[in-house]
Amino acid sequence: MRVVIAGSSGAIGTALVAALRRDGYEVLRLVRRPAAARDEFEWDPSRAQIPDRALRGADAVVNLCGASVGARRWDGRYKQVLRDSRIVPTDVLATAVAAAGVPTLINASGVHYYGGGTGDRIVTETHCAGTGFLARLCADWEAATTPAAEAGARVVLLRSALVLSRHGGLLDMLRPLYSLGLGGRLGNGRQYVPWISLDDEIGALRYLLADTTIHGPVNMTGPAPVTNAEFTRALARALHRPAPLVFPSPALRLLLGEFAQEAILHGPRAIPTVLEEAGYPFHHHTIGQALSTILP
Repeated sequence: MRVVIAGSSGAIGTALVAALRRDGYEVLRLVRRPAAARDEFEWDPSRAQIPDRALRGADAVVNLCGASVGARRWDGRYKQVLRDSRIVPTDVLATAVAAAGVPTLINASGVHYYGGGTGDRIVTETHCAGTGFLARLCADWEAATTPAAEAGARVVLLRSALVLSRHGGLLDMLRPLYSLGLGGRLGNGRQYVPWISLDDEIGALRYLLADTTIHGPVNMTGPAPVTNAEFTRALARALHRPAPLVFPSPALRLLLGEFAQEAILHGPRAIPTVLEEAGYPFHHHTIGQALSTILP
């Protein structure tokens, strides 16, 4: 299979490129700088420019584009960056997939599609979009794939949770704090923390490329969701450090603003129904398994 990947320079994209090449796929990458290798094509989504030959003969396009939601405090300008970095590339790629007749588009989305008001209620891929900025962002992001779906392409929407990996991401930020004894729960700790290991994020992506019967939204989450308090205890055990602190909700809202309210103090109790029913064999079924494997 020939797979074209946009957003291949991030942690997930880098790991996916390596895994697919080990599997024998031909992988081409869309980059926003001058192409420097034979497997690269320069593109500019802001100008709706993508080389015709980039998608020629492709069996699938995987779009992982999107600025980090936690890179900085949200203001009006950064919210627009978050929208433009997701919706614009998706629309350009979906239109190009339709024009080129590519049979499959696998597009990133987020588990916060369900919003933060779900509480203890389990949510699956059949549930509707929630409310709030992140939920609207995810809904609009997914809607941008419409040109590909209308052209008959199989469209898979990756509603990804927090991806836990050995290098980069949340664990790199938390490890030094816990090592200093500064770990602790956030707010009341009862909010859910949807998670998935990098191994399962990549494993599920490979599975979705191979199983052409799967389409629509797919919750990219571990099978056993946990609360923030449970996550905190599991991380403390994995690092062999105490986590005695409590970071009050008002302080987090003051420090991080709207991001704290939507992404830290609330989270959906999402389960990966589509992957489980399809028979995907998870590497890590519990947060304890995942952390014990990832952390030294």
